[in-house]
Amino acid sequence: MELYENEERVQRALLVGIDTGEYDAEGSMDELFELVRSAGAEPVASMMQKREKPDGATCVGSGRIEEIREFCEQNEIDFLVFDVELTPTQIRNIEDATNVRTIDRTMLILDIFAIRAKTNEGKLQVELAQLKYLMPRLSGKGREMSRLGGGVGTRGPGETKLETDRRHIRRKIEYLKEQLADMAGRRDRLRERRKKDGIITVAIVGYTNAGKSTLMNTLTQAGVLSEDKLFATLDPTSRALKLPNGASVMLIDTVGLVRRLPHHLVEAFKSTLEEAASADIILNVCDASSEEYRLHLEVTDSLLRELGCGSTPVVTVFNKCDLVSNPDLLPSGKSSVRICAKNGAGTDELLRAIENNLPVRLRKFSLLLPFDKANLLAVLRKAGALQSEEYTAEGIRAEVLAEESLWHLVEPYQMPV
Repeated sequence: MELYENEERVQRALLVGIDTGEYDAEGSMDELFELVRSAGAEPVASMMQKREKPDGATCVGSGRIEEIREFCEQNEIDFLVFDVELTPTQIRNIEDATNVRTIDRTMLILDIFAIRAKTNEGKLQVELAQLKYLMPRLSGKGREMSRLGGGVGTRGPGETKLETDRRHIRRKIEYLKEQLADMAGRRDRLRERRKKDGIITVAIVGYTNAGKSTLMNTLTQAGVLSEDKLFATLDPTSRALKLPNGASVMLIDTVGLVRRLPHHLVEAFKSTLEEAASADIILNVCDASSEEYRLHLEVTDSLLRELGCGSTPVVTVFNKCDLVSNPDLLPSGKSSVRICAKNGAGTDELLRAIENNLPVRLRKFSLLLPFDKANLLAVLRKAGALQSEEYTAEGIRAEVLAEESLWHLVEPYQMPV
């Protein structure tokens, strides 16, 4: 069956899930709808079956497979998306029974990653994840692997080559690992340089589509792609942000997360996520208007723990509060703020929360130094605290942003407010 005769038409998908009681199947299916839309297809409908465990041959039972086949014929369905990870045998059996191309949740996410990756590192990470996923699925995939052309779940490395030369795949995987290791090394050196230069980093993490990129743009005018789609931003972006107290920090946007993100995808993007692991402060952004915002926070918290961020200060950022009927019910305090990144509401409180969680206490001073205390300027300059200086008839005027250890040196010369 040729599925690509009319590439102008938006592809139509039927979503299929099973409820074994291991996780919130309905919530996961709702997320799958958004994933399909983000891939550029139309999710027409969904079918769910309660089972103790997936059927080894077709994931769902034979009766449900027949219902799927009939629905696809009557509704011009182009492909099926199963909300579980399928084996090659299951995919082949489902396609034989329904005559409709079939992909699983992981293939769909990989497809979206392939669309979103813009930088060289992002593209390499996506290709490595795709190759690792496809490698154990090569046997017996003659018909599926020979398909070329567009369509959700088909983007990425040339699949006909994958089938014919396994050794080429292994060599390619090793090559990609080496390339990414070199990039990770450069990233590590950059992080070490930031630490050496005393640059404070603030990482924005959170569930995909929570508004992280919108927040980045609002705070720094970074121009990061901001769309109402899952995984709209895949590549990390760094921008300088000046706080009200005069301190400057490096704000870093990271890849979004989803529930049940396969482990090998987390591994593929670990170098990107390590930006969060090495940050001085983490902003955990969530969509407060979502009924599942608590679950989204838990998904992010779980990954942060996995990355070893247990001791890093975390500020929970409840975004999209303009869409919440009673935002006052949401937590607020030193470790949580309520904002609307789209219109900037609450960002002043967010900046204060960042200041309150800085690894060092900083104060801004306006000084008037006697000329015989000019040597103090050298001390402040070496510490990176001197922001400006001006020689006047009265003495040396200086603007200083000093750590607590320097306060006793500058306080005697502070100008009255």
